[in-house]
Amino acid sequence: MQELVGRLTALDPEASETLKVVTYFDTLVTAGAGLDALLRGAAALSGVVAGADRRGRISRRGPDGQTVRTEPITRSPERACSVGAVWLERIGPHHANDQMIVERLALSLDLIEARRNPVSDLEIVIDPARTVTERTTALAKLRVDPGSRIRIMATRSDTQAASASSAVVPTKYGIVRATLCRTAQEPPSKPAGLGQWVRADHAPDSWDGAVIALRLTDATDPVVDATDLGALLLLARAHDPQEPHDDIRALARLDARSAQVLRALVEADSLRAAAAALGMHHSTLQARHDALTRQLGYDPRTAAGKVRYAASEFLLRLTDPGVAERPAFPQRPHDQTRHERFGNR
Repeated sequence: MQELVGRLTALDPEASETLKVVTYFDTLVTAGAGLDALLRGAAALSGVVAGADRRGRISRRGPDGQTVRTEPITRSPERACSVGAVWLERIGPHHANDQMIVERLALSLDLIEARRNPVSDLEIVIDPARTVTERTTALAKLRVDPGSRIRIMATRSDTQAASASSAVVPTKYGIVRATLCRTAQEPPSKPAGLGQWVRADHAPDSWDGAVIALRLTDATDPVVDATDLGALLLLARAHDPQEPHDDIRALARLDARSAQVLRALVEADSLRAAAAALGMHHSTLQARHDALTRQLGYDPRTAAGKVRYAASEFLLRLTDPGVAERPAFPQRPHDQTRHERFGNR
């Protein structure tokens, strides 16, 4: 468990603890971890005993990974789940991420419980590794004609199922709920990513687009349709959020003010126009432009540089969805890196 925390920190030392909690449990579930591994993970992250009541059977693990057999003094914070409840044994005020740890622990336990049952028909339908015959058979069980037009909708894993044709599945961006849609219905919950309309037997293509679209949602656009992304879908499909390109890492390292200065440099018609938009003297902005060129490894005002910036900014939103939450031009500079936004999500 501690090794996994170390690997997450090494991948992104500036990422907030909240992001680490989410990624930690998603990684465990994707790897097929059981209840004991989840409890050890929760205890390692929180530094206190983590427990679960699974159909009346109590299991508890300490931060050292060992089984705890004494009676719990407290069960706080606690959260109900499909098979009982999970909790931390924190005496005194809760720490900042205690609620998040318990929430992800409950969600992960729900998911592994669901995994004990046969794979749902929808999971087979959206799985690109399945054969056409397997997907067609699963569609028949869902009473869907393989030649009919459908789309897949992606929502957060903790949202309620929109219909019977819904399942919670792991993806490279974490655990997401998939819902099969046969009509152009309004998403029952937001944020939501809508996949492209496809033949039902090509559902994995729609699911892939839906997951990408969900990552691009924000407060301004709580619902994103993958169809509107066009050729950008090809770029997104090639992106590995665990091993981002150096251009993406360079953008992620910028503090908030530098990121806004860079955006103005790219979007403005001239250096003076960018300076006016930012409220800076043009000579000061020229110095910032030179410094940013050195940091990025390319000039963001050239034609090629603008393309590199646009592609990197788009992919950074897939890696860090909070990027889109920043205003165009902040009222005052501050030194937070983009990764620290995760603490507010």
